[in-house]
Amino acid sequence: MAKNPKRSNTAVIVLLTLLIIVMIAATGLMIWLCIDLVNKPAQPGSSSPGTLQSQPAETTPPTETQTVPPTTTEPEPVPEHVVSTATIGSMGDLLMHEPLFKQNYNSVSYLGNNEYDFTPMFEYLAEYASIPDLAVANLETTLCSTDNGYGYSGYPHFNCPDEIVDGAKDAGFDMLLTGNNHSYDTTLVGYKRTLEVIREKELGTLGTMLSADEPKYVIQDINGIKIGMISYTYANYDTEDGRPSLNGNAPIAEAGICNYFVTGKPAAFYTEIEGYLQEMEDAGAEATVVYMHWGVEYNTFANNEQKTIAQKLCDLGVDVIIGGHPHVVQPVDLLESTVDPDHKTVIIYSMGNAVSNQRLGNLSAISTAHTEDGVMFSITFEKYSDGTVYLAGADVLPTWVNKFTNSDGKLEYNILPLDDDRRDSWKDMFDIGDNTFNACVKSYDRTMAIVGEGLEECRAWLEQQKLDREEYYYNLAFFPEMFATEAAEPETTPTETLANAA
Repeated sequence: MAKNPKRSNTAVIVLLTLLIIVMIAATGLMIWLCIDLVNKPAQPGSSSPGTLQSQPAETTPPTETQTVPPTTTEPEPVPEHVVSTATIGSMGDLLMHEPLFKQNYNSVSYLGNNEYDFTPMFEYLAEYASIPDLAVANLETTLCSTDNGYGYSGYPHFNCPDEIVDGAKDAGFDMLLTGNNHSYDTTLVGYKRTLEVIREKELGTLGTMLSADEPKYVIQDINGIKIGMISYTYANYDTEDGRPSLNGNAPIAEAGICNYFVTGKPAAFYTEIEGYLQEMEDAGAEATVVYMHWGVEYNTFANNEQKTIAQKLCDLGVDVIIGGHPHVVQPVDLLESTVDPDHKTVIIYSMGNAVSNQRLGNLSAISTAHTEDGVMFSITFEKYSDGTVYLAGADVLPTWVNKFTNSDGKLEYNILPLDDDRRDSWKDMFDIGDNTFNACVKSYDRTMAIVGEGLEECRAWLEQQKLDREEYYYNLAFFPEMFATEAAEPETTPTETLANAA
């Protein structure tokens, strides 16, 4: 049977058309799959055909479409810390014997034509006197003008040229103690003029006053730390209206212009100073320093009266006691209150002479060279960010007075600061030879034999107190739950604040 040619061609065309459509669809599907694969983010651990698989990164940086959630952290607590310090450096007696300045001794201090210059006396000390925030020395003389009928003189009635104040000021001293047994050596005119000269030269005074209306103490603001300071001298006796006799002289002509205590009669003194300490505290004093002119001359130890008075001052809450008058150095000690076991007082019973003509061989009352020795006694207070003030440091710089005839044939006195850290440089610093260097070493050893043990005790206690309060402040900041039970009570620290001690 023969085929129909037209029907056969039609079938072929249809079949080819279907095949083309299928191929186009398959091609489109392949193209879509490829595009989707390219746009799809790679999954960790996946790889594309024909590539090596790499280890995933530890962190995946955010893409433009990703956001990082904000993080908030509490600020680290800051423990209470030191915000201010105040250092007071004190020296003993500027005991102005005639050889230190009078023309007939051919002293280097005398320039002629009734002019004086005490700069050489302080030449080597100035570097150290300028270090404390407040430098204090005891002026053991009066400054009475010769126009008032008193010539310049030494022992037993001291009267010195005004330029001694210039020398002390230029060396770095800021305050002079004027209350001592020689304050009235040129009667009331010299007594008052001494204060007037010192104040005119812009130095502070402590211990004597121009009138009974003047404050009996000062509250010294040192770098924002308020330190109450008061000075007392012993008196031989006093009158019923409160006028003391000093150095065997007639009683001071006016009452109420000298801080004093009568030897053997401490009760009135205790009552008076307790009142002044309270006044200072009420006026904002955050620490207290008491200067005492007391003791027995040339004794290198404190007597019973000194110890009794010192203990009473400690019991009254005084922070530091600084003594003078014996003309020799006496011990440093740490006193403990009998009424408040947490309170202690740092004391030096005597700072010795800053400068004098009291030399071995000059005085029958001495058999050693201790009168040639002195110290700069330094104390440091610290204020914390919570407002509390603490005694934080105590130190001693031994000094020795070098008396010699200089190359011009004039008598010269130099106060030499015996800084042990610079001992190898003493010869060059002071322009001295072997014999004088050996005298310096002996002076240093004499002084440290007296003050060394007590000074180390004070330092150890002060350092431990600082460690204790720093630990307390740290725990209070980082572990406040330790003190939760104390929340209902007034907050206190394990070491007593000096503000409360005063």
